[in-house]
Amino acid sequence: MIDFKNGAFLKMSKTDPKVVMDQIGPLLIDGKNVIGVYKAIRDYCVFTDKRVIAVNVQGVTGKKKDFSSLPYSKVSAFSVETAGVLDLDSELEMYFSGLGKVKFEFTGRSDIVQIGKIIGCYALK
Repeated sequence: MIDFKNGAFLKMSKTDPKVVMDQIGPLLIDGKNVIGVYKAIRDYCVFTDKRVIAVNVQGVTGKKKDFSSLPYSKVSAFSVETAGVLDLDSELEMYFSGLGKVKFEFTGRSDIVQIGKIIGCYALK
């Protein structure tokens, strides 16, 4: 499991889902849709309509990967911080029962409000 208490994921920006589908595809449940993929230098997260899959790429070659599944059904609270004039980054904090806080940082070009809306749609059911 990714150590979410040891700092946030690096600042991620939106990327084409095709870039990671060969790695993440086998983990997807049939009929579940990928909503967005956000990537840092090596690590990335995939937002589906049921969960976030956070991927920590490890080792020198990057062949070793840790896939953490974070279901929206376990979100007890979440916070969205949009980019500002001087602070160009946005943040998403989700609080999971049994896990605690998970924080993701995005570049200013990311649609953090849309991400918050998606999480709200599924976490608040």
